[in-house]
This record gives sequence, C-alpha cells and structure tokens, in this order.
Amino acid sequence: MPTKLNLKLKIMSDIASRVKAIIVDKLGVDENEVVAEASFTNDLGADSLDTVELIMEFEKEFDIQIPDDQAENIATVGQAISYIEEAKK
Repeated sequence: MPTKLNLKLKIMSDIASRVKAIIVDKLGVDENEVVAEASFTNDLGADSLDTVELIMEFEKEFDIQIPDDQAENIATVGQAISYIEEAKK
C-alpha cells in the first residue's frame, strides 16, 4: 500500500515530467536543457508568444486556470512546476 508521502512524490514527479514534455514539444529544445532553473526566454529561447502558448498548454494539460497576473511570474521551468503542484493540491 503506497504511503501518502510516496503518492504525493509520485504526483509531483508526474507533474514535472509532463511539464518538461510540454516544453520540449512546444519549444523544440533538448530534454537535458529543461531543468528547474532554466528560464523560458533566456535559456530555452522562447519569445513572448511561446510563453503564452506554454501557459495555455499547462492550463489544458492540468485542467487549471492561470490568471494573467500570475502567469507573468512564471518564468522558469521550476516556477511552472511549483505553480501547477500548488494548483493541483
């Protein structure tokens, strides 16, 4: 029987892997570049339209709404994962 912590870690891991897959697909970057501290614009080469499309994909994939004022604060892979983990609690 999985413990609550193990289940939570699995869900967190699943969110991270799904976020990374979306970024690789949308930006055409190598999976090894998609690390928590990577900036969508500075490190992964996204422009403002790419960033909006990423946010829309995250909303669709995880069935959440990310308000514009909060979306502006999601600039790195890690920030996206953290936001989604909080939204899915």
